[in-house]
Amino acid sequence: MADIVNSNAAQAILRPAATPIVIVGHVDHGKSSLIGRLLYDTDSLQDGKLAQIVESSRKRGLTVEWSFLLDSLQIERDQGVTVDSTRIPFRLGDREFVIVDAPGHRQFLRNMITGAADAEAAVLVVDAQEGAQEQTRRHAMLLRLIGIRHVIVLLNKSDLLNFEESAIAKAEADVRQLLGRLEIEVEAVVPASARDGDNIASRSERSPWYKGPTLIEALSNVPPPASRLALPFRMPVQDVYRFDDVRYVAGRIERGTVRVGDQIVIGAQRQVATIAEVCRWHAPVRPVAGAGESIALRLEPDLVPDRGDLLFPANDEAAAPERAARIRTRLFWLRGEPLQVGESFVLRLATAEHDVTVVSIDAVVDLDDLTLRPGDSVPPDGFAEITLATSHAILFDPFSPGFGDGRGVLVDRHQRIVGGAPLIGPAELAEGTHAIHPTSSRISAGAQAAARGHRSGVFWLTGLPGSGKSTVARATEADLAAQGIKATVLDGDTLRAGLCSDLGFSPQDRQENIRRAAHVAKILAESGQVVIVALVSPLQSDRDLARKIIGEEFHEVFVDSPLETCEARDPKGLYAAARAGRIPEFTGVSAPYEAPQAPVLRLATDRAAEETAQELTTFIADRVR
Repeated sequence: MADIVNSNAAQAILRPAATPIVIVGHVDHGKSSLIGRLLYDTDSLQDGKLAQIVESSRKRGLTVEWSFLLDSLQIERDQGVTVDSTRIPFRLGDREFVIVDAPGHRQFLRNMITGAADAEAAVLVVDAQEGAQEQTRRHAMLLRLIGIRHVIVLLNKSDLLNFEESAIAKAEADVRQLLGRLEIEVEAVVPASARDGDNIASRSERSPWYKGPTLIEALSNVPPPASRLALPFRMPVQDVYRFDDVRYVAGRIERGTVRVGDQIVIGAQRQVATIAEVCRWHAPVRPVAGAGESIALRLEPDLVPDRGDLLFPANDEAAAPERAARIRTRLFWLRGEPLQVGESFVLRLATAEHDVTVVSIDAVVDLDDLTLRPGDSVPPDGFAEITLATSHAILFDPFSPGFGDGRGVLVDRHQRIVGGAPLIGPAELAEGTHAIHPTSSRISAGAQAAARGHRSGVFWLTGLPGSGKSTVARATEADLAAQGIKATVLDGDTLRAGLCSDLGFSPQDRQENIRRAAHVAKILAESGQVVIVALVSPLQSDRDLARKIIGEEFHEVFVDSPLETCEARDPKGLYAAARAGRIPEFTGVSAPYEAPQAPVLRLATDRAAEETAQELTTFIADRVR
């Protein structure tokens, strides 16, 4: 193995880690300008950068615009916002720092989760004149969620208040009250002007009353990151390589140390192995490795871990990670639709991926007063405490402020990150209940589409009895098959002949019929199929329930046929029986029908069924190809 040098030194020599500092705040409150000014005042600019900024500013008719240092993408300069997290190293004396510039717009908050995940301290930028805004509250919640322990508030643009002491004191009190409700201790509140440099690196003559630290002094007072070397060893397996008949297990040590001769446990397999070699790429030879190092291990016996397996010390129960199949989790929800109980995702935890299901929403944060309240869903950009269930017990270390343990994210079947999910600890199973652990397919929606040649979707046909839903659905099924599109029809009578044969036609039974149909449709869609549901489903609330169960693949189609036409057709004699009183609660006669207000497609049935089916076929094919 040419690029791996065998270790033979006696002791590891590990450099102190740089201190990550995240910069957060409402859009236009001056984050990027602050960072640019900070780099300038600490002489951290690359050669020629200052001249470049001055020239860029001049061309736009501006004074020196410090944000141009960060907003290097043209889209950012054009829109005046930061769209991604940027990491920039700088020094204060003999200490190294890493600045993380995190986005402020709501649609960019998901980038902040990864950008701020390892931050030791945060600078919360607040416009002194505008005060705390909605995004300020969300950023504050994120700081609490990811456990940042040291928070400095920069009251930027204080020059717009002429550094008036009473006005700035009011702004400071409001921010301290907000952070206090979240139990975030503020280490300093600095009135400043990032544009002019007031109280950034040197004291401002415009605020002689201010006796607190400058921003540079406040950052210098942040303690260095806590050492992870003394903690029990943890290394998630990234990959396994084989060179010249020798197998190496590669990964990054998250905490603790490991040395030749140590015994470790391979998490999922629970097998014990001994470290035969500690190897590195292009690095000094040492038999010991510690937290933060990317290494390769040779094990004896020659066991083969899987990617995501967690390596930890053997023969020490106190040093073992938690093992649980139900996990309490804090959540920041990023999807555009609310989170519902029963939804399934992949939990990414370091290099591991686990299928999980939301089994309960335990509390939701009210962003108006930042209190926890009961809730049955989590709104977009909302915060909550939830319980996740896995199909098998997984290994993890609970989240702890200042460390990276337990910082998971939820990923949907389209491989999109939909939530930040720090793991709090195991969840107890309520007395008298059974542990249900649904599993989801490991085949992504993209892989399903590639295999079938089309995407999936659920097309929910609703309309009065006799409107032609089943006829149109079956004809469409045949038309789609002729185009190579796999479609399945869930027809009301077919379902009631089997799956729903125990149900009647009361409002409660109708709702249960729709709930069952929606869950079946969801399973079929997740397998990559097009699903056409033909159900009267007369109430909007019941169709909304189906939409919640199915999610974004739900498409409501209104088969619009007047009551008079349906009754004139009466192919099953149901209207006549209902008029004679032999069928109670019959939709359109003795029970209401609520027509969709905004269907994605309206099918008029005052023409041949083949024409209507062709319109639906074209509509579906256009959306799944």
